[in-house]
Amino acid sequence: MSKLLEEILSDENVELALEKVKAKKGKSGIDGITVKEIDAYMRENWTTIRDKIRRRRYTPKPVRRVEIPKPDGGIRKLGIPTVADRVIEQAVAQVLTPILEPYFSEYSYGFRPKRRAQQAILKLLEYFNDGYTYIVDIDLEKFFDQVPQDRLMSLVHKLINDPDTESLIRKYLNAGVMIEDQYEETLTGTPQGGNLSPLLSNIMLNELDKELEARGLHFVRYADDCVIAVGSSAAANRVMATVTKWIERKLGLKVNVTKTKVTKPSKLKYLGFGFWKGKDGWKARPHQDSIKRFERKLKKLTKRSWSVTMDERIKRLNQVIRGWINYFRMGSMKENLKRIDGHLRTRMRIVIWKQWKTGKKRFWGLRKLGAPLWMAKQSAGFADHYQAAAKTTGLHLISKEILAKRGLLSCLDYYLN
Repeated sequence: MSKLLEEILSDENVELALEKVKAKKGKSGIDGITVKEIDAYMRENWTTIRDKIRRRRYTPKPVRRVEIPKPDGGIRKLGIPTVADRVIEQAVAQVLTPILEPYFSEYSYGFRPKRRAQQAILKLLEYFNDGYTYIVDIDLEKFFDQVPQDRLMSLVHKLINDPDTESLIRKYLNAGVMIEDQYEETLTGTPQGGNLSPLLSNIMLNELDKELEARGLHFVRYADDCVIAVGSSAAANRVMATVTKWIERKLGLKVNVTKTKVTKPSKLKYLGFGFWKGKDGWKARPHQDSIKRFERKLKKLTKRSWSVTMDERIKRLNQVIRGWINYFRMGSMKENLKRIDGHLRTRMRIVIWKQWKTGKKRFWGLRKLGAPLWMAKQSAGFADHYQAAAKTTGLHLISKEILAKRGLLSCLDYYLN
């Protein structure tokens, strides 16, 4: 057995992989074993599994097909490996990542240590402000499903030259997929959802990065999302045509010609960000589609029909608010957040109004907040006409400060602080 595979299967590396898989949680694969049950399963079975891997006798289980809707329409097909296979894939990725990092492009930002989407956005802004404002937006059609496995494994071999480890990776590519109760072979692609897939996608698309660098082009890539910035419309159309041909000929991937386009920064949506030009140059902000998705999430969490405690509702809201604002914090969004805060507080007032249930409770609830007798009576008189009640002066006594005492974050305050 090779030294590389021995390092992958070492107790220290596998224990670290196990902890990372447990931290991410996630659903079970086709064997039904959950993240909570994985410790006991590994204690009982790891010695046998490790021995089979060493002898190239281990067979990963097929992934479980899960389909989730894409934000812009369509379906994304995910493959959920068993928790045990996720641990093994994670163990492989942990050892290979530091070995492969030096080979990867500085303009690749996805699924890499100490790199993130915001760095790609900053690099794009740098290009725009240097005058490269014609954008080639490349769309790879069903990338994770269409990766040619032989070509991918040839690239893996060139980089690690370790037959034992390559054999294990190949087995994960060929594990197959269970769609309900039907097994299907996976002769192409790398399952989107596996712990190895992000690293394998970077190995495949690093060839594209090297080609674009060799041509002296200004680009950024995050996973399979690649954009190229050039200085003129003619150059952009020329680059789009030649790069498309190169991808299809050299990598065996399919470029979606209906979605691949030449555009300008103000019309580009990249990694959820949109772009606009101010007095001192190009800037980034959350794209309108991203803002609408955020508002839909908040709306879902403030449905008055959702039977949940106020503490749990606020906890979930705060998680969404923190996550979204932390991702887009570098962007300009003060006015949007001010507007979103207003809508959120209105919806929370209606939730509280419903929880008070009766006219008597609503009356005394407002009186406790300092409402004069006439105001409390007026608001309570609207009963279950929630939208009308929400417009009354009385309900506005459930103020930003009152909601903050209950623990609700203000989007704007969280962004500014």
